[in-house]
Amino acid sequence: MISVDIAKRLDNFSLNVAFEAGGGVTALFGRSGAGKSTIVKAIAGLVRPERGRIQVGDVVLFDAARGIDVPAQRRRAGVVFQDGRLFPHLSVKDNLLYGFARAKGVKAIDAESVIRMLGIEALLARKPVTLSGGERQRVAVGRALLAQPAVLLMDEPLASLDAARKGEVLPYLEELNARFGIPIIYVTHDADEVLRLASDVVLLANGAVAASGALGALTSRLDLPVEAETLGLGAILDGRVESHDAVRGLSVVATPVGGFRLPLLAREVGARVAIRVAARDVSIALERPTAISVQNMFDAVVDEVRPAAPHVVRMALHVGKGRLLAELTADAVARLNLAPGAKVVALVKSVALAR
Repeated sequence: MISVDIAKRLDNFSLNVAFEAGGGVTALFGRSGAGKSTIVKAIAGLVRPERGRIQVGDVVLFDAARGIDVPAQRRRAGVVFQDGRLFPHLSVKDNLLYGFARAKGVKAIDAESVIRMLGIEALLARKPVTLSGGERQRVAVGRALLAQPAVLLMDEPLASLDAARKGEVLPYLEELNARFGIPIIYVTHDADEVLRLASDVVLLANGAVAASGALGALTSRLDLPVEAETLGLGAILDGRVESHDAVRGLSVVATPVGGFRLPLLAREVGARVAIRVAARDVSIALERPTAISVQNMFDAVVDEVRPAAPHVVRMALHVGKGRLLAELTADAVARLNLAPGAKVVALVKSVALAR
């Protein structure tokens, strides 16, 4: 568990935040200037708050009231910045081993595992100047891991990369927490990165926490905070690959809502996955239609109806043992007489694999 409760004034900007993060990937999400990077620097010991407390696991890193301020080099915080910050005069191998050689205590993360997982075996003899942006970031991640961190702090690590290089690095980032069990604080203003990587989110606005919690719980709130609008209203459902039909090009994923048919997945039967169903991709019918291209249809009961933007209504649906969201026009809600308790059919037009 990571606990942060700090205040810091920087020029014309005031940061005053309090949140807790678990053992997964917690995204600090918000617009530029919201205070995300300052929080990471405070955890790392690169910025000293005026008041407050920072704790990682059982270790108190900072406590203004008790006069505790652990030096940055002793905080066991692995930091990955958006520009990598590799040592230019060292080879990739020597960059990787820099923190490893200086780490104290038991070294649970070994170089061979990290190099193999990041796919950088062929880069070891090269200098940073010869690497692509994506390669540099993978090496930076490896160097941070081999320092044996108690927490991994990633400050917009993909911000300087183009779409192709982001696509190169993201699959490796997806594996980090599950593979090494290190809690990750991930700074970004990119909604796609949050949806793909994060288990929890801290929404930041003007130096304060606007909302925080599990990603799925946050994006399924009908009163979605304005800071989370770019994440989009929708349900994130944990599931298991149930079957494949190579002839039809379909896979079935079992979820609490029911079985979803998706385009054929490159995952083994039994693999755990998460799928995202955006509210805008859910339509409502009063009866189950026939002769329709939509393959994912579920009997549902309307739980809650809430006006949103002008002429837009958000709706929560009880489906099976789970929940879906829909975003409809106010006209459609009135025409279908949709109200809590109404029995309907949810038509899911599109499903995305979240992770």
